[in-house]
Amino acid sequence: MRLELRGITKRFGDFTANDSIDLVVESGEIHSLLGENGAGKSTLMNVLYGLYTADEGEILLDGVPQHFDGPGDAMAAGIGMVHQHFMLVPVFTVAENVMLGNETTSFAGQLDMSDARSKVREIAARFGFHVDPDDVIEDLPVGVQQRVEIIKALSRDANVLVFDEPTAVLTPQETDELMELMRQLKAEGKAIVFITHKLREVREVADRITVIRRGRVVGEASPDSTDKELAELMVGRAVELQVPKNAPTYSDSVFEVKDLDVTDEAGTVVVDDVSFTIRGGEVLVVAGVQGNGQTELAEAIVGLMQPSSGSISLDGEELVGRTVRRVLDAGVGFVPEDRSVEGLVGHLTVAENLILDRTNDRRFVKAASLRLGALEEFAKKAVEEYDIRTGSIHAPVGTLSGGNQQKVVIARELSRDLKFLLASQPTRGVDVGSIEFIHRRIIEARDAGIPVLVVSTELDEAANLGDRILVMYRGRVVGIVPADTPRNTLGLLMAGITETEEVA
Repeated sequence: MRLELRGITKRFGDFTANDSIDLVVESGEIHSLLGENGAGKSTLMNVLYGLYTADEGEILLDGVPQHFDGPGDAMAAGIGMVHQHFMLVPVFTVAENVMLGNETTSFAGQLDMSDARSKVREIAARFGFHVDPDDVIEDLPVGVQQRVEIIKALSRDANVLVFDEPTAVLTPQETDELMELMRQLKAEGKAIVFITHKLREVREVADRITVIRRGRVVGEASPDSTDKELAELMVGRAVELQVPKNAPTYSDSVFEVKDLDVTDEAGTVVVDDVSFTIRGGEVLVVAGVQGNGQTELAEAIVGLMQPSSGSISLDGEELVGRTVRRVLDAGVGFVPEDRSVEGLVGHLTVAENLILDRTNDRRFVKAASLRLGALEEFAKKAVEEYDIRTGSIHAPVGTLSGGNQQKVVIARELSRDLKFLLASQPTRGVDVGSIEFIHRRIIEARDAGIPVLVVSTELDEAANLGDRILVMYRGRVVGIVPADTPRNTLGLLMAGITETEEVA
């Protein structure tokens, strides 16, 4: 099936999200739509999927104009979409989610679950998925949930498949598996739209690349283009993909974790006898497949979880047993892995979010009232210094793009007087221009003599930022290695294979 978008324009009030966009995707082709967060990629695909109605332009399938009043019309026409944030009901089974919205019934009028189970098994077998139709969604890893989304689209005979930032929540291994799946779908003749801002993935799998910037198509590129060429086309300026850094210059500051154990609510040990030391002036990156204790380690450091045993100290001061407030007051900066849940309050303004952890700071709060003048002055300075792109410091932070939301978090934490920085997945879901900026700020903190701990599932990020890399597997440290350790060696460690000699 050939997909063609002609002159698609979509406005939200005075803001033009898509401006006369043309796009053609052929059968048996992977066409990448590349651009920064907020460039208009997802808006365009939401128009295609019937979630939005275009103000101008038309959609054609095999040359026939289409009119979609909702996703149901798009699905009926053979369009399937795998969203960045999965559209699954957590308490339903795989089969129930696949059937949802396309239910079949038996002669007795009951839901025909056997038909849904058969579809799941047939598609799973075709693509080598390990998916049980009776598994409950909330019990499945993120990578498997994504496969359920794909099965749901294929069960409705989709010939055009849209993958919207599909690797944003995947581990490197799951990403590689998804790339292979896309190649399989291409071989079956599917027309695939791959929305992303990750350059390595685009160059690996795309047949053609269309770049969107600020709602307009600014060019087409070949997968043979260099990362630097693609990044410049996306951002509109030269981008430093690897932030330069000198060898560490150590300060007297020390952050130490010793013999740490953390047990979750189910009684499972999720952090198992973890020990490491970070000196002031260096970055230690915690790498590993998501779900191997990294999240719980970070939460234990900031007081969101209490360890069952062990010690966490900063310049000799014990942090275990302190509340989150007291940990932050000790000089700990915390960039959480999920900015929307733990880092920001979406309906509060940009300015208010910039002081979320300073409500006891008399510069901003006095007699339980905000000092609006001081807040406005501070917020304007932070917006300028951290290049936060917003129409107003009084705009709800939830209206900003993902990269600018992350800059709000980074600005809030780094503008405090820090003794230690913990940044968990600092660039997850962030575009290449914002990644460059965030990496620079982290290295500046390191060069100021602060011990820095970064948690990341991105191996390129680990190598770019880290002075050393600590790999976790099933809650334990399986290796602490130099940042220039080969990618395949890190992959073995991430799989729990520990022949690699540990470097302290």
